[in-house]
Formats: sequence, C-alpha cells, structure tokens
Amino acid sequence: MSTLSAVRRLFKKVHRDERGAVSLETILIIGAIALPILIFVIKYGWPRIRNYFYKGMGDLENQSDKVTNGQ
Repeated sequence: MSTLSAVRRLFKKVHRDERGAVSLETILIIGAIALPILIFVIKYGWPRIRNYFYKGMGDLENQSDKVTNGQ
C-alpha cells in the first residue's frame, strides 16, 4: 500500500504544480494561430511559390546555357 500512496502523493504534487503553465498556454495560443496560417499557405500559396521557383530555375538554366555556349 505504500507504493500506491506514494503514487497518489506524486500525482497530487504534479497536479498542484503550476510552473510552466504560462509557457504552455503561450505555445498553445501560438499553435492555434500558426496552424490555420500554415494550412492556408500550403493550400493556396504553395502552388504560386512552386511556380515562381520553377520559373526562376528555368531562367537560371537558360542563362547558364547562354553563358556556356558563348552567347
């Protein structure tokens, strides 16, 4: 029975301990704000970002070909 009472005391101590509560709440609020923004960027912004990147890479390849061919 001493093990059970020790576990109960530990659970009560952990339950009453509020250190870090503000940090945890801050992290949860930031997550609640950042998650919808991230979903929006992935769903709507990513195709534009990807196309912009591919266009830039294509331009870079074209310019590289011109330089190596002496044009």
